[in-house]
Amino acid sequence: MDSRAVYPGTFDPFTAGHRDVVDRVRRLFGQVIVLVAVNPDKPPGETVDNRAVAVRRVLPEDWSNVAVEAWAGLTADYCRIHRAGVLVRGVRNQADLRHEYPLAVLNEELGVTTLLVPARPELATVSSTAVRRSRDARSPRPAP
Repeated sequence: MDSRAVYPGTFDPFTAGHRDVVDRVRRLFGQVIVLVAVNPDKPPGETVDNRAVAVRRVLPEDWSNVAVEAWAGLTADYCRIHRAGVLVRGVRNQADLRHEYPLAVLNEELGVTTLLVPARPELATVSSTAVRRSRDARSPRPAP
């Protein structure tokens, strides 16, 4: 297995669904890079470097073919520079598929194949936004 795949996302935060995708694809590829990205349309709660550290913390150490990197450029550029021929994207539902399909076509034109990994049914409702909102609702608010 000398193939390399990149799993990009903002991962704000990294969820059980993300972890499951990494676990499944690490068995298919020689190396998987979890690419913690900057997306100007999704202002994160943490810096890209802090999010990368948080992802590293939750991945088992014995997943030796999984690396985590922070990246602020185009994902296709990262793939070209690092000779990764496959992008991995998790899809939870039809809305995700409608969003991911045109991006997959574009990436294919740029020379990178996209592997869409369907969420396991028990994880299909998990989203970073919902996890973040739940976490924020439980956080104590400072007094005015």
